[in-house]
Amino acid sequence: MTSAIWRRWLSRGLVVGFLGAAAHFAACGERTPTVSEAPAFQPEVLPLPAMLVKYEEMVIPADNPLTPEKVALGRQLFFDKRLSADESRSCYSCHVCEKGLTDGLPKAVGAFNKTLKRSSPTLWNIGYHKAFYWDGRSDSLEKQALAAWKGGNMGALGKEAEIAARINAVPGYKQQFQRIFKGDATPENIMQAVSAYERTIISGNGDTAFDRWQGGDESAVSAEAKRGYEAFKKANCKQCHDGLLFSDLQYHNVGIGMDAAEPDKGRFDATKAEADTGAFKTPTLRDVAKSAPYFHDGSAATLEEAVDIMVGGGKPNKYIDKKNLKKANLSPKEKADLIAFLKTLNVDNCQVKEPKLP
Repeated sequence: MTSAIWRRWLSRGLVVGFLGAAAHFAACGERTPTVSEAPAFQPEVLPLPAMLVKYEEMVIPADNPLTPEKVALGRQLFFDKRLSADESRSCYSCHVCEKGLTDGLPKAVGAFNKTLKRSSPTLWNIGYHKAFYWDGRSDSLEKQALAAWKGGNMGALGKEAEIAARINAVPGYKQQFQRIFKGDATPENIMQAVSAYERTIISGNGDTAFDRWQGGDESAVSAEAKRGYEAFKKANCKQCHDGLLFSDLQYHNVGIGMDAAEPDKGRFDATKAEADTGAFKTPTLRDVAKSAPYFHDGSAATLEEAVDIMVGGGKPNKYIDKKNLKKANLSPKEKADLIAFLKTLNVDNCQVKEPKLP
C-alpha cells in the first residue's frame, strides 16, 4: 500500500474513531445517573406527656402498651384522611383544637358527608374514661375507635382491608408498623395506635387558668371568676362536674331532647334499663367555652343557654335525674360570674397538632 493510500485510511480511521468515542461519551452523558434510595420517613417522636397529678392511674391495656413510637404513629393516623373510606376526613375533623376538641357542629358529619345521630364529644382526658360514646356502649377505647372507623364517622365498614392496604402501601407507614407491631397494618393495630395517641390528650397539669389558681397562683383568675366558682358550688354543679376531669363519668337524664316525637334514649340503648332512658354521660367542662353547641344533640347554641338550662333544673320529663339535678336560685350576676369561671377552664395551648405525614 502506497504511503498516500495509507495516510487516507489512517485519516478516515481517526475520524471514525473520534466520532465513535464522541458518540460513546455523549451516550454516557445522556444516561440517567443512579439515584440513591430516598431516606426513610422519620416520624416525630415526642416524650409521653405527664399523666394527671392527684388523680387515679390511667389504665393501659396489657395488649396495647403505651410507647412514644406507637403514640407518634397513632398521631399521624389521627390526622390522616386516607384512613376514611372516601379520604375526606380524619379523626381530627371531629376533634378540632379551636373547637375544644369537638367540631363545632350540632351533629357530627361523617364520611360521604353523612350527618350522624349525635354531636362530637370532646376528647380531653378520654384515656381516663371507663366507657365510651355518649351512651357508654363501648368498654374500651380501642373498641370505640374501631367502631367509629367502621361506622358513619369514617365509613370504613366493608372496606377495612382496602384501607389497611392503602396504609401499607405507604413506605413510611409500613416501616413503622413493622417496627412497632412486627407486621403490616391491620384494622386492629391501626386503631391500637390511634387509641394510644388519644390517651395522651391530657388537660389538668397547669394548662388552664383554673389549674394554676388551684396550684396557688391567686392572680391566675379574676375576682369575677372566683365568685363564679362559688356560684358553681352553690348551684351544686360539682355533683356531676367534679374533680380534675370535671365529670363524674356517669349518665344522667337532664331532659335534653326528651320532648322530641322520638327521643334519643341514650344510655337505655346500651343497658336496656328503663331508668336509663334519656341519660347521657356527663361531659367534661374543660375547654367548655370553646365547644359550643352543647349537649348530645347540639341543641344549646351558647354557653349561656346551656347554663340557663342546667341552673334551671333541666327540662322536665318522666326520667329526669331528680337526685342530682335541682333548680338553683342564682341571680343574673351570679350566672355571669359562673360563665367567667367556666372560661378559666379553657386550655391555653392545645397540643393536638398535625405532624408530618408519610
